[in-house]
Amino acid sequence: MPQFRYQARLEGGRIQAGVLRADSVTAATATLQQQGHDVLGLVPLGSRTPRWARLVRALNWSSGPSRRDVLDFTTQLAVMIRAGISLRHALEGIAEQTTNARFRTMLVNIRNDVESGRPFSEAISRYPAQFNALYVNMVRASEMSGSFARMLDRIAAFMAQQLETRRMIVSASVYPFIIATMAIGVTIFLLTFVLPRFAGVFAGKEDVLPWPTLFLMGLSSWMLAYWWVLLAGSVVIVTLVILAARTSAGRARIDQMQLVVPLFKRMFRALYVSRSLQTMGELLNAGVPVLDSLSVTADITGNTQYRRLWLNVHTAVQQGRKIHEELDRSTLLPRSVNQMISAGEESGKLSEVLQEIATYYATVLRDAIKTLTSMIEPLLIIVMGSVVGFIAMAIILPIFKMSAIVGG
Repeated sequence: MPQFRYQARLEGGRIQAGVLRADSVTAATATLQQQGHDVLGLVPLGSRTPRWARLVRALNWSSGPSRRDVLDFTTQLAVMIRAGISLRHALEGIAEQTTNARFRTMLVNIRNDVESGRPFSEAISRYPAQFNALYVNMVRASEMSGSFARMLDRIAAFMAQQLETRRMIVSASVYPFIIATMAIGVTIFLLTFVLPRFAGVFAGKEDVLPWPTLFLMGLSSWMLAYWWVLLAGSVVIVTLVILAARTSAGRARIDQMQLVVPLFKRMFRALYVSRSLQTMGELLNAGVPVLDSLSVTADITGNTQYRRLWLNVHTAVQQGRKIHEELDRSTLLPRSVNQMISAGEESGKLSEVLQEIATYYATVLRDAIKTLTSMIEPLLIIVMGSVVGFIAMAIILPIFKMSAIVGG
């Protein structure tokens, strides 16, 4: 019989670890829960497990499920429910095939909750990091309407589109990041390795050296003598920026800068408008009440400026006003978008209008990313070429000048 190493929280809050025998992961989890334990971790043990396999398993346990894992789970669950498999057996089957140990334990716990009579939406709500408010509310609405499999398909399609958008933004930032890193690396290499080789040649001739050479020689000497100050300063600055970004004021400042920086504002505005309207449209189409949809949209948007906007809209609707009335007071959404939302409210087809606007802004976002990439790449190349050219000029000019003096 297989053995499993477990980690569980006892009723008093104490953490206990040990090994037990069971037929499967599901059986081991059930045994621990029958004993009143809250399962935190459950890993199968093999008598001859290679060291590399144990290392991979440990790393796999330390990393939580990714968005791709949740998307794959949602897609598989939709297919199995549509095929007539019960929710409990579908969860059990997916858990057995899941490679991520933490996600497998999570799915087993969800299956046990469902088996004990809890709704699926309530079971997944225990894991907000993996199943956000949008996911939970759409599932809850489908449980009431009886369209569970179809709703899972819509959730999977929504998640796939969000992942694709995220991939596009990350891909667009990779090349500029590489170019910027190379520019900084080449500059440091020239100042700390190449230029000092010429210091002996230029020694004693400072009065005839051009100012670029004198400036770079001074900078090179300072970097060689106080490199630790530069390193420590960089670490301190990065740490302060990260800590500031974790505060509400710092996060708000960063979010505000995203919407006003010339090269980036079009992309970020399209991103947040598309995400907000698509989220709200999906929730309304799923049958989620307007107030709940606005609340979830505010949490999903990802920008404090837009979050404040949708919370204000939530308050306005709660007081009996229309959505577009509050949106008209803000500049975060274009006037044309507000007019279309107003038309959707008047016609009773708000969810369809929101979906159409979100689809349009998804296209705008793709175009904005392509435009940003096409503008940043040559700009970084020009900057890199200018820096390297300036350093090369500072090295070559005094050589020509001294050659002319000696020849004269």
